[in-house]
Amino acid sequence: MRVIDSHTEGEPTRTIIDGGPDLGDGPLAERRQRFAERFDHVRSFAVNEPRGSDAVVGALVCAPVDPTAAAGVIFFNNVGYLGMCGHGTIGVAVTLHHLGRLALGTHRFETPVGMVSVDLLSANEAEIENVPSYRHRAAVAVEVPGLGQVVGDIAWGGNWFFLVSEAPHALTLAAVPHLTRAADAVATALEHAGIRGADGARIDHVEFFGPPVAADADSRNFVLCPGGAYDRSPCGTGTSAKLACLAADGKLPPGRPWVQESVVGSRFEARYLPGPSGTIIPRIRGRAYVVADATLIRTPGDPFADGLRG
Repeated sequence: MRVIDSHTEGEPTRTIIDGGPDLGDGPLAERRQRFAERFDHVRSFAVNEPRGSDAVVGALVCAPVDPTAAAGVIFFNNVGYLGMCGHGTIGVAVTLHHLGRLALGTHRFETPVGMVSVDLLSANEAEIENVPSYRHRAAVAVEVPGLGQVVGDIAWGGNWFFLVSEAPHALTLAAVPHLTRAADAVATALEHAGIRGADGARIDHVEFFGPPVAADADSRNFVLCPGGAYDRSPCGTGTSAKLACLAADGKLPPGRPWVQESVVGSRFEARYLPGPSGTIIPRIRGRAYVVADATLIRTPGDPFADGLRG
């Protein structure tokens, strides 16, 4: 399997270029389900140890249904599959440009949760227009062992998030183990309490916020992704969910920039426009860099040929 590795503001993306599973035709959501049911070993092979790590997000580029789209993309990680991935979309666009398959300019990508657009501004910078995002519930309280009552908003930004405005620990790299345990405890408490997103969807991302370090930023965050890894970038879908909450509270008008720092200090510049039926349309700008062009090998007899699967 040939892959191109990149990072977007510090968060890795592994794009499968050749040797991925044949998922057939049909909507991307159906092909993602096919991926999960028939080829989950390929997901593990591509991103899990010993070839990958918990932080790596995989991207399978496939033929779109809509002929106006440049590509279809299915995102996955160490434990399963994602709806959308903001940092991954920027990474895929930069990767395809690196390969000579995507020119600078505006393109559309199909994802399992809808169409997104990408303005490829340079070889290393892109701005994505995400799927319509919205706040589902505000000020939801949950009792968390060791933390007490935690209050947050539930919002959709391409994945489901629980957004907590006051982080329980300092938003620093040194505090990442403490933040990880706290966010995992919140996610477990939400599940035990039956607190979910629309249509009973599981909330699989927890996001803590605090004041920024840089003088020209608006906020700093820590995002725990499904599978237990934290997002090194400010998280594109998480920033989209944040914008939806700010818009719902009247704290950020349409078009005004919002600079979101990650726990490692990288940043996305974001803004939104009003969307249909009370949603917003987020736009997220960030940088990505290609770091490797590799061939992944499956050796017969290797006891971990399909990766370490939890």
